[in-house]
Amino acid sequence: MQTEALEEHTELWWSRQPVKSVVCYCLAVLLILACGIGGIVLLSTTTSRSGEWRLAVGTTLCILSLLVLLKQLLSSAIQDMQCVTRRRHIDLLRSGGLSDIMVFLVSAIIILVCGVVLLVLSYSGETPGFPPVLVTMYTVGVSLVVIGVFILVAVVTFALVVLCKSCAPNRFHPRNMSIFSISGQLTQRQNTTSSLANLI
Repeated sequence: MQTEALEEHTELWWSRQPVKSVVCYCLAVLLILACGIGGIVLLSTTTSRSGEWRLAVGTTLCILSLLVLLKQLLSSAIQDMQCVTRRRHIDLLRSGGLSDIMVFLVSAIIILVCGVVLLVLSYSGETPGFPPVLVTMYTVGVSLVVIGVFILVAVVTFALVVLCKSCAPNRFHPRNMSIFSISGQLTQRQNTTSSLANLI
């Protein structure tokens, strides 16, 4: 009866699976800080010799951090306003839901593409007069590729684990196992009936 009563409150659906929600929220904050700080560093160190690629990558990272932040703010605002009442919509928008998976996936692809582009430009060597610029470009490209691959592998692993858990039969889940006592059940029913009779 307590479970059924809790399921009737829509505001409590956002707090399901708190461990996964906290982990995804912390990773989103870490992604926002990393992309924001990285983009600001690249933009602040832009010079005439390396202005183009630093400006492009730095702007992309800053915009990416703002987009991830916007998603988190929108999810919090929708949760506070309680304008979404359907379970599937809440499971989509809440922290740790499908929207977070898509945000991390898109972020990993953008970071990976930026890193690959920098590696290609550094290997092409179109500016042979400035070898330090190519070294810096190569270093930043390798860092972005490593970060992008790490995020992509983590997202794919997380999605596979969630999919396997959802496809597993629920009848073997410990939460669905219960032990019934005939005497206890009858006693509880008698107490409930008498309480209802007194209330009427």
